[in-house]
Amino acid sequence: MNSRADRRFAGKTAVVTGAGSGLGRASAHRLSAEGAAVVVVDVDAEAADATAAALHGPAIAVCGDVSDEAAVDAYMTAGIEEFGSIELYHLNAGIFGSFAPLVDLPLGDFERVMAVNVTGQFLGLRAAFRQFRAQRSGGAVVMTGSIAGLTGSADLLAYQTSKHAVHGLVRGAAAYGAPLGIRVNAVAPGIVPTDLFAVAATTTGGKNDMEQRASTTPLRRAGTPAEIAAVAAFLLSEDAGYIIGQVLSADGGATIVNTVRPAGGAGLWDPAAADSAIYGDDWPDRTKRRGES
Repeated sequence: MNSRADRRFAGKTAVVTGAGSGLGRASAHRLSAEGAAVVVVDVDAEAADATAAALHGPAIAVCGDVSDEAAVDAYMTAGIEEFGSIELYHLNAGIFGSFAPLVDLPLGDFERVMAVNVTGQFLGLRAAFRQFRAQRSGGAVVMTGSIAGLTGSADLLAYQTSKHAVHGLVRGAAAYGAPLGIRVNAVAPGIVPTDLFAVAATTTGGKNDMEQRASTTPLRRAGTPAEIAAVAAFLLSEDAGYIIGQVLSADGGATIVNTVRPAGGAGLWDPAAADSAIYGDDWPDRTKRRGES
């Protein structure tokens, strides 16, 4: 970090959800290093404690499920009691859910992803706005979206649906908040290997092939949690003072690629193999030209 940015959050307090690991932990470290007091929120109490203990400056750890209204109220109360006010929020907590195909996806799995990734983000956003009103102040909120909320795929249906919804929350809240001096934006990470995908370490499209998939981006590599934290910190800072309601992709160029052009890998993969992995071998071959038998 350059000296100009070193203390840009001095005197401010930040809430970071999902801060026990991965992107949230990196964000908590970045904000703390730049002067913020941090309220570290995670459903894993030990992980939250470990993050808070490792930060550069003042911090408290709060254990809570972000999809639970009472738990959100509790982390807000803890932050206010400890630090007096809260000016910054990185609403980051999320889960990826099931890799099951659409026809086999259990309703409970879909609903749990929506509860954490959408309801949890809404509750955190509402709590932030209520606190800004109580403080009679402005502030900044960054939500963790995803490039999965910008495009579509045949897997991780609940996750990508939830991230489309998060981007809608960002835009609606930004329009409401801007006249009040409250800026709301999102960072949309691309492929960043974190503990979020560790439980899917042997699943295609999970953690085991992240580096390989990331090698097809224009940058030819996966991102790091620190790189995403830097974008979140920028969006929370006054350096982004004229940025409202934006979903900023940090993805190594993944979302700019035209996949039907040679530079995007067109024709360099076997669609039959890809279809078989998703649909099995019992479905007809749709790669044949219409009219062929």
